[in-house]
Amino acid sequence: MLFTAATARRCMVGQKRRVIEFRDCTRNVYYPTKPGFFAHHCGLSGPHLFPLDESAGSMNPLDLTPHEQLEWLKTGTADVVPAAELAAKLQRARETGVPLRVKLGMDPSAPDLHLGHTVVLRKLRQFQQLGHQVILIIGDFTAMIGDPTGKSETRKALTPDEVRANAQTYADQAFTVLDPERTQLTYNNDWLGPMTFADVVQLTSRYTVARLLERDDFQKRFGEGRPIAVHEFMYAFAQSYDSVHLKADVELGGTDQRFNILMGRDIQESHGLPAQVGIFMPILVGLDGVQKMSKSLGNYIGVAEPPQTMYEKLMSISDAAMPEYYRLLTDVPQCDYAPLVEEQPMEAKKRLAVELTGMYHNAAAATQAREEWDRVHSRREIPAEMPEVSVPADAFKENGLITIARLLTTAGLATSGREARRLAEQGGVAINGEKVTNPDAEIDLQDGSVVQVGRRKFARVRRG
Repeated sequence: MLFTAATARRCMVGQKRRVIEFRDCTRNVYYPTKPGFFAHHCGLSGPHLFPLDESAGSMNPLDLTPHEQLEWLKTGTADVVPAAELAAKLQRARETGVPLRVKLGMDPSAPDLHLGHTVVLRKLRQFQQLGHQVILIIGDFTAMIGDPTGKSETRKALTPDEVRANAQTYADQAFTVLDPERTQLTYNNDWLGPMTFADVVQLTSRYTVARLLERDDFQKRFGEGRPIAVHEFMYAFAQSYDSVHLKADVELGGTDQRFNILMGRDIQESHGLPAQVGIFMPILVGLDGVQKMSKSLGNYIGVAEPPQTMYEKLMSISDAAMPEYYRLLTDVPQCDYAPLVEEQPMEAKKRLAVELTGMYHNAAAATQAREEWDRVHSRREIPAEMPEVSVPADAFKENGLITIARLLTTAGLATSGREARRLAEQGGVAINGEKVTNPDAEIDLQDGSVVQVGRRKFARVRRG
């Protein structure tokens, strides 16, 4: 969503010469500033803040003063350490004309990115809009170590083949948020791989074991007598050396990366370099509303998922999670979404799903996904499209009938007989719209029958 003229009229008043006032929509307080200054008091956030059309009442973000840049960059963050140093770096960049070097490392530990990754990518995009040098590191070397952050046991390291396969998709998916023409894409195996053992010994001499054990996860495992492999210590050294090699001015990450990023400051200073500033973004909660979004936990929404899948997953989030999703993932002003979430939560969730599906696909796909969701869930109609599955002839009894449990397992709609029985007994199975709760019930399955499992899974069954 662009910062449109309509939004500008709602959130900006009193335009006179080069002075505009921004309205705090919750308190009806006005703040004077220059045209184009980020209206963070109205809850705007994200990468697409400034309109291409100057008639919308804004201006190029490059015209922001260093102080205005700082206030914009701080919005939506969990912490900036230290904020005063970021202010000084922004001022120096303005005076010298030398852009800041802003780094983000992403280990290709899974094939796809999810919406949780985009929280920090969107902040990185803001630096691009301000004219700074953005460096995206694909951690092909560090992924083979395995980040121990938040882990209660040693993490299984990936093989080089697994890393290469995952890395292929990471850059393309990151560029759904970042401007590829303004992104320096790097792979940390290029400088970490050639290091000698002597280089590693010299690097590790710059930090103590006592400091490493200050990490919450290591401290907990050490106290409980659970093993900590030596190579896990090396992950933080590798990430810190990325900052040394790239001479990073700023490093971005989630709040779970606090130790690693702040250690990077110390390692940089030990090499005679200015210390980077750490910008920490909130961790997006997953579909379960409890744990952070993670593919391994199955509570994720992939940025490359089909539009219908993305829309349906977004419709499954809790009402309580909606404000966070709006704030961290969209550019919708708080003064637009907050009343809607409070007064019409279902409509607010539909608009959120349309906003994000359109962002990573297109408006037409988002509209179609909403219409399909309404058809199935509001009007209780069957989907316009669904997969077809075949049930082999030997799955049927001699009388031509088949049990519900057998149907679900052979059609691939349940992973086991136990799961099939549970789904039926809990009322989660319907054949041609008729609910079936007895898993042992024998039915005369007609070719082309529609089987529904749960709220979102449909299949047209063909007799083999």
